[in-house]
Amino acid sequence: MFCPSCAWVLSWRGLRLQKNGRRRIAVNMRLAPPELVADLPIDHFDGLDTFKDLPSDGRRVRDLWF
Repeated sequence: MFCPSCAWVLSWRGLRLQKNGRRRIAVNMRLAPPELVADLPIDHFDGLDTFKDLPSDGRRVRDLWF
């Protein structure tokens, strides 16, 4: 899905369901007001092969943006 004003990607939705019936999605948080997303934890995962979670390093959005 794209923003009608600036054409940035707003969100993404996987085409296939996972084995557990869930569908992968992603949201572009850069379009959200900073004060609403500053405390969200950064979740790292292996997006190339397994999509398994990687260990957390404790950083939040504010640590990368501000």
